[in-house]
Amino acid sequence: MGQCVKDLENAGVDRVQFDVMDGNFVPNLTFGPEMIAACRKYTDLPFETQLMVSQYNCETMLEAYVEASKGPNGEPGVVIAHVEANHHLHRVLAKIRQLGGSPSVAMNPHTPMEMIKNILDMVDHVLVMTVNPGFGGQAYIPTMLEKIREVRAAADAAGFEIDIEVDGGIKADWSLSQCCAAGANCFIAGSGMFAYPSLKEGCDALRQVAIETRAGKVLSKP
Repeated sequence: MGQCVKDLENAGVDRVQFDVMDGNFVPNLTFGPEMIAACRKYTDLPFETQLMVSQYNCETMLEAYVEASKGPNGEPGVVIAHVEANHHLHRVLAKIRQLGGSPSVAMNPHTPMEMIKNILDMVDHVLVMTVNPGFGGQAYIPTMLEKIREVRAAADAAGFEIDIEVDGGIKADWSLSQCCAAGANCFIAGSGMFAYPSLKEGCDALRQVAIETRAGKVLSKP
């Protein structure tokens, strides 16, 4: 894992996202805060941790996740709580901020934007899942574009400077381009980046699509 994050740093990524899964909220199991913390000595890149976990796991281990996600000098790391998993979302997000993290919220594909409208003032990032979380390699769900537009419109109307992330099936093609045009500005890629001969080629290809889209060249779905 240490070598992996170093390889990603050398490839030019802006952040490393860790997908924490507990086998309850999603049907898969990955790792906990100890693994994330162990990776810190191998890179100075910002970390973000997506908590695809039950409310119990999120609340009982929140301090450990926030601490593991911090930067090399204690800078706030992004910690993402799922709206569906947390009945007391205000409390969780406030706790992340209190502990020195950057509070963020994620939504599954079926979750309407209205579920987060009352916490937009508390978060630095909104993650719109473009697949159902739990497994890599899934196909991008294009109907999420309207949700991205809704989140961007609500944030702009309220004057909140919020990053909108998309995660799931994002590739250096129309999927990334259309999400970018809809208002997303952070793009999480797994298989869409590793599909290239080198990680740098994958990172460069993804970033180039975003740059060109911002310049007005929006790719259409084939």
